[in-house]
Amino acid sequence: MLLDALRADARLAKWLRDLESEGTPRTEAVLPDADELPDVLLDLTVSHEHINELVALRARLAADAEAMTLLARCVGRFVRDMGEIGKGWEPPAFPASTGALGRCFHVYVFIAALPYVRAYHRERGVPEDVSRRTLADLGRHVAVHHRRLGTPGLLFPWWIALHFHGELFQLGRLQFQRTRLGQRTGRAVAAAGLGQGPGDPCLSLHITDFRGPLSASACDRSLALAGDFFARHYPDERYEIAVCHSWLLDTQLKRYLPTDSNIVRFQDRFELVYENKTPDDGVPVGFVFGDPDLPPEKLPRRNSVERAVGDHLRAGGHWYGGQGWFAL
Repeated sequence: MLLDALRADARLAKWLRDLESEGTPRTEAVLPDADELPDVLLDLTVSHEHINELVALRARLAADAEAMTLLARCVGRFVRDMGEIGKGWEPPAFPASTGALGRCFHVYVFIAALPYVRAYHRERGVPEDVSRRTLADLGRHVAVHHRRLGTPGLLFPWWIALHFHGELFQLGRLQFQRTRLGQRTGRAVAAAGLGQGPGDPCLSLHITDFRGPLSASACDRSLALAGDFFARHYPDERYEIAVCHSWLLDTQLKRYLPTDSNIVRFQDRFELVYENKTPDDGVPVGFVFGDPDLPPEKLPRRNSVERAVGDHLRAGGHWYGGQGWFAL
């Protein structure tokens, strides 16, 4: 059974104990039945090829009383403080020892949480198309899991939790996360005389895969959509600063890419605050090639970004994350 495998892992056994000790009431968690589930999955852009497996796993989950109790407890913890910045929940990924049900368990948690998420969106007046495209990132991340490991599942359930907690929205090409300025970036913003500083609200920009080019026009459109969206649906929150923490802000990219490339033009929007000193090569390799563990000598060179990432590593270099900001 699923919980036996979780208890056999010391880290997850502690996670189970902590979840139980929080005393979060078990929220009603109803999964769509086998007839309804395919439509729900397709609405979340889960690929057709995974539907039959996920419907079959749903039956296994429903037959496991302990797992269903855990599901209800997870949903209760997840929807608590819905929409409040920084009060979401970060569920851990389950190890391979938990099998197919373990790697897909959080998919069912998010599906069971859907009624609460949609109710929150309606309360805030979030347009149906924005709600649909935001929650559809679940299917994209199932595709990311499949591209890397060949099966449905979620590599980073904690990331999807932001979408389903009302903290992140897909607006055109970019995703925008409601968050707060950290100390380093906040001090840089304050020094620029913009009347904002550490702890003040800001929007963190995220760039998704499977969404086409990161063109300047697409970014401009996203920023315009965000300006209208947050003013309309979060009028009590003041968003004047955009931030980004990404390998795409590594200035070494300018050695390899032309000045009018999409990535360089994206970089040029930001005031760089900080560049990490610890190499993080797996992030760009995973983002560009689908698998962070691919050796540099096997990386293809089919386009300018692939050549930049791979050639730099083959030359003995490393990639680093960067942090930047700009005024909206």
